[in-house]
Amino acid sequence: MQDCITYAIENNITLKDAALDKSQADVAYFKAKSSRLPNLFGSASQSFTNGSSIDPITSDFVTDQIYSTNVGLNSSVALFQGNQINNEIAKNKILANQSLFLQEEAKNNIILSVLENYLQVLHAKEGIAIAENNLKSSEAEVERAKARLDAGTIALNDYTEAQSQQASNKYTLINAKNTYQQFVIALKQLLELNPANDIVIEPLDNNTDYSSILLDKTEIYSKALGILPEVNASDLNIASSKKDLDIAKGAYLPTLSLTSSIGTGYTSINNNTFSDQFEVNFNQRIGLSLNIPIFNKNQTKAAVQNAEINIEKAQIAKLSTEKEIYLKVETAYQNAISAQEQLFAAESSMEAAKQSYQLAQKKYELGGLSTTDLVISQNTYTSAQEDYLQAKYLYILYHELLQFYQGNDIKL
Repeated sequence: MQDCITYAIENNITLKDAALDKSQADVAYFKAKSSRLPNLFGSASQSFTNGSSIDPITSDFVTDQIYSTNVGLNSSVALFQGNQINNEIAKNKILANQSLFLQEEAKNNIILSVLENYLQVLHAKEGIAIAENNLKSSEAEVERAKARLDAGTIALNDYTEAQSQQASNKYTLINAKNTYQQFVIALKQLLELNPANDIVIEPLDNNTDYSSILLDKTEIYSKALGILPEVNASDLNIASSKKDLDIAKGAYLPTLSLTSSIGTGYTSINNNTFSDQFEVNFNQRIGLSLNIPIFNKNQTKAAVQNAEINIEKAQIAKLSTEKEIYLKVETAYQNAISAQEQLFAAESSMEAAKQSYQLAQKKYELGGLSTTDLVISQNTYTSAQEDYLQAKYLYILYHELLQFYQGNDIKL
């Protein structure tokens, strides 16, 4: 089981996709932090003008053919932007942290899926053993029935009844093997194994004690709220929505930017050389730009209202998450209690059916029981075995789920 979990965590494509989501969130956080830095652009242009125009270098009005060259560097940096940059950085940091919890949630889902499929494989494997034993018993019963038919102690229909049971048990064995293979395929899918790879599932340790259940389901629920990553992800979703509100409100405030540039150029109507003009025309500029929002057709007001609504939706989403966790804990708890009681009852029923079947076999050997009654006894025993197996593995499943919700490791 632990090998399967470890391998699934390393290779499952759902977890790889979650890891990429985390990487994208980190990139978005890096991008937001970089928005504090100034930008820098280079520019260069070459132009030809014929006729009356303004010389782009000297700004003189001339009527001539002009060849001109301009090169420069431009930079700007936001000094104040309604605190939107800081809030955007804080929001993306929250999202980066949230992606960690979402990745952990995906990991937990894979672990639980592996647990469920692993137990299904074990259940199906034990089902094959039961079917094989039943087939062996029915084959022996057919041989005994044939001998008794030849001796004239039973009728032909008793012999055909034994043959029919043998055929039915053979059919059941084929189905059991097919079911086992289907569950193995599902487990392989979780592990991202190649179809050509074979896996061998180890049987359970029969000495493991599965009887300990924390009876206080409220305590289990409280522990689950404290450790499950989806709860933390919901909290961070609310925090992110509040930052969106701060960002939206920042659009009401003015924006102050620092701009600067350097440049030079060349014009053909100047008698100086190209290099001389580049030196003479070299210029530097620095300035401040203030943008004051007055009216933007209620776009900012609408953005603020939407952000407030999103906060409420995030809070509702958290309540929904908590309800889902409570439902999972409650369901696992009730099913564990029920499966535990069913397990005790099924075990007693199976032992009684086993003794009854063994007695029926002895009576049949002595000629004191018909084939039909023997078949009924065998089917009753088989049904009791299947009920026991189902109760056993359901109990193990829900017992381990309760351990998981308490923060304990899954151990089979």
